[in-house]
Amino acid sequence: MNEILSFAGSYWWLVFPLSGVFAVWGRHWSEASERRHQRRMELYRLKHPGVLHGAHVQAGQPEPARRPERDVQHVERMHDEVDRRWLSYELDAAKLIDYPMMTDVREPLTVAFLRAKREADALRPENPSAVSAEDLAAYRSAVTSYDVAFQIAETEARRVRASGFGVEERQRLQTARKLVTVAVDDAATAAERQTAYRRARRELDGLIVLPDATITSLEEKVAGAIGPRPEPSPS
Repeated sequence: MNEILSFAGSYWWLVFPLSGVFAVWGRHWSEASERRHQRRMELYRLKHPGVLHGAHVQAGQPEPARRPERDVQHVERMHDEVDRRWLSYELDAAKLIDYPMMTDVREPLTVAFLRAKREADALRPENPSAVSAEDLAAYRSAVTSYDVAFQIAETEARRVRASGFGVEERQRLQTARKLVTVAVDDAATAAERQTAYRRARRELDGLIVLPDATITSLEEKVAGAIGPRPEPSPS
């Protein structure tokens, strides 16, 4: 006992630096505990959707009926909205010419959003009323990733526009843009529309690879502008 007291008396000054060390250690331990708690709570929310949301309900009150299919439908609406924004490019050749990066699979951001779209599409449930909490969480995460990836790609595409092309290539893109406008113009003659469409495809050759859906949509618009051919009159 005397030895302990003698040691404490000789090294009393160690109390101050050690107290700082213990304080830092205690703070780190507290922060780590908080992070573990948050992870456990998040996992619990995923496994038991709606339970924590209704925790504020007073005791004795009936718990509101949970409708997981409504959660699925909400995520599906988010999914459909991102699809709608993508289709505004995919089904509009003129818009793709203005923002060619949106279909350029050499661009990592474009590849990222197309991959995210495939993942979200693959996880979309066939029966919203029979989706487990884990599947819903995975689907929601995939749709969120798809939304974020699309926003990033779209922002970059609008920023760079056609700056990655040379002067001559940009002139060809501008020419193709004008020709596409003529090809779907109701005021143009059938011959003018067909010629404009073929010339636009030639101008884009080697510059932009239009998706099949874009070509189909453009051809339908050209055919719609031309209109149905008149039936031959009976002889």
